[in-house]
Amino acid sequence: MSPLVLAAAVAGAAWGLVADRIGARWPTHEDGSIRAVDWRTAAVATMGAIAPALLALRYGDDLRSFAFLGVLVVALILLFATDLDQRLLPDVVTFPIAAYALVGFVGGVGPIVRSPGDLLVAALAAIGIPLILFAMAIPFGAGAIGIGDLKLLFGVGLLVGAQRLVATVIVGAIAAAIGILVLLALRRISLKSYVPYGPFLIIGAVWAVTVSRGL
Repeated sequence: MSPLVLAAAVAGAAWGLVADRIGARWPTHEDGSIRAVDWRTAAVATMGAIAPALLALRYGDDLRSFAFLGVLVVALILLFATDLDQRLLPDVVTFPIAAYALVGFVGGVGPIVRSPGDLLVAALAAIGIPLILFAMAIPFGAGAIGIGDLKLLFGVGLLVGAQRLVATVIVGAIAAAIGILVLLALRRISLKSYVPYGPFLIIGAVWAVTVSRGL
């Protein structure tokens, strides 16, 4: 394990612990409560360690790309924490991802979406895929997919491009299926329980950024 990968894992785990405590407090709960440390703390810290380490493994020899995508990973870990705690992906975090993607494109520092053609295809996917998912969710009733999830996909799509956005959705769906089956087997949820989809999409986004090389 290279020093960068180890440092990224340690720093990421530390940020995961901080993000969990942020998610337990912000946005403010309606009853003013603050969740104690629990299994979600471990989950966010684990995600915090794994995501930056994978990023370092992928982009360790390209520090500019590592730093650029590292900002996205930091945001994704925070969103992972807030959605696990409050089933919420705050706009103040999701919206800037799209702006950040455009800044990276204009500045020439984004390692994935690099040409005007790339950006056009990414924009079409970033708009089209969330709309398709929204339409598919309509028969299942309100809340089948969160608007925050769609906003997240829009920003991620602009940053990682069309193919990796598809990978985000596919890996997220697989992670959701596995996670729900495990929770059902452990009797932590029932078939009628609501399970937030955001954390699984975030797992997919981390995969798309750090592992996927397109379809």
